[in-house]
Amino acid sequence: MPAASWTRENIRHALSVARYARNPAATVYDSLGSDFFLALAPGWLNLGLWQGDGSDPAEAPVAVRRLVETIAAELPPGGDVLDVGNGLAEQDPLIALVARTRTLTAVNITLSQLMAGAARLAEAGAHGVNADATRLPLRNGSFDGVISVEAAFHFPSREAFFDEAWRVLRPGGVLAMSDIATTRMPRSPGEAVAAWTQLRAWGLGMHAAATADEIVALALDAGFIDVRADAVGERTIGPALRFVHDRLEMARRSRELPRSYEMAMRLMLRQAGLLWRRGMLDYMLLRATKPTEH
Repeated sequence: MPAASWTRENIRHALSVARYARNPAATVYDSLGSDFFLALAPGWLNLGLWQGDGSDPAEAPVAVRRLVETIAAELPPGGDVLDVGNGLAEQDPLIALVARTRTLTAVNITLSQLMAGAARLAEAGAHGVNADATRLPLRNGSFDGVISVEAAFHFPSREAFFDEAWRVLRPGGVLAMSDIATTRMPRSPGEAVAAWTQLRAWGLGMHAAATADEIVALALDAGFIDVRADAVGERTIGPALRFVHDRLEMARRSRELPRSYEMAMRLMLRQAGLLWRRGMLDYMLLRATKPTEH
């Protein structure tokens, strides 16, 4: 991975932590390129689905692909698929391959990421759309499958996203996604500071904090049936934190990073690690179906 350092977008992101503009997610993701230090592999913006505890660096690029493959395998094969929150589009050729998509449409609220991922979109035969996941400029019943990898907590409203996913799916269509769930609220000042730091660093509001049961309930309220949720934090959050911690230690010893950048990454990692160790977060895979009309 190329050496990471501060960019103009990173600095704008850091300065905006105290007060985000109208579109926090776009501000955050404008600052994330393929060399983002916390990315497990260049261009991949997910925590991966790991085999092992994260101590094997060779597992990282496999884990990020395995997560997408696992989610995409739930989609109806050979259909029209919508990828909501597609990051830098590294995942889109893989989604197209696994789901054998007839058509693939990728939605991203961040125009810079769509542009950065143009080559991967072309490789996937995908059409990119710059839009909000809660206000999709797409027709009712246009897709057989909707996939969203590790993005829903960034949306302005999960409820509105589920409503939109239900609307654009055809009867019998499938929603397959991953999300980060909150298992409990802070119980100490240290936990509260860690939680607030993570929310602000990622441009999130309190609406992002939802338990797995609450997320499932939102899917059911939107009209989905056969909603299945699996907790896999031990294979995602835990190993990813271990991997990034080890990488940061190597960078410190080699003086690879500017000191200020290293300190910022270390703070983010420390706070996220506290939330994980205290059992405040988990990672969930969710699959749901739109009922077939009779």
